[in-house]
Amino acid sequence: MAEAWKTEQEAFWSGAFGDDYVDRNRGEALAAGRTHMFSNVLRRAGRVASAVEFGPNVGLNLVSLRRLLPAIELAAIEINAKAVESLRRIDGLTVHHGSILERHVTRTYDLAFCSGVLIHINPDALPAVYDNLYAASGRLVLLAEYYNPAPVAIPYRGHAERLFKRDFAGEMLDRFPDLRLVDYGFQYHRDPNFPADDLTWFLMEKTR
Repeated sequence: MAEAWKTEQEAFWSGAFGDDYVDRNRGEALAAGRTHMFSNVLRRAGRVASAVEFGPNVGLNLVSLRRLLPAIELAAIEINAKAVESLRRIDGLTVHHGSILERHVTRTYDLAFCSGVLIHINPDALPAVYDNLYAASGRLVLLAEYYNPAPVAIPYRGHAERLFKRDFAGEMLDRFPDLRLVDYGFQYHRDPNFPADDLTWFLMEKTR
């Protein structure tokens, strides 16, 4: 499958570095922080009966969503094969193995979202991901990423061109005029109960 990757970042996350990330991205403390974030996200979301996550890794966000909404229908699109193995152990989860730069779902979900994923996408490929998120959403789009007013690249664990910060939500709002901002929030890494790597989340809704 590696020959099909369009960007260096896809090859990076599908390979050994992505495998190592799978092993780091586990634990109840991380899951508690994600559950806290989603409890805040859902306050103004209305009814959410289904959701698809772009780049879920081992599925901490999906498990957190199911803790809050036990009957929710869940799907995932994941590039790393080792992470896909973990995802397939989650009961009732529909898993698509591939890049989020490609269109994998042919139906819509109440919520289409990603968390800590757009920051690792080649900036030139972001429009394709925005389009796929928008197409997969029947009503809501959630982005939880590192925010910066202007695009900037930051070294990531000794690697260049692997982490990018920008106003992802603002770019989606500009790209799709029928999206409106519903709510947003921030999770500080020094939160005494739910530290979460300084993520800023934005919940948007289709208005037509």
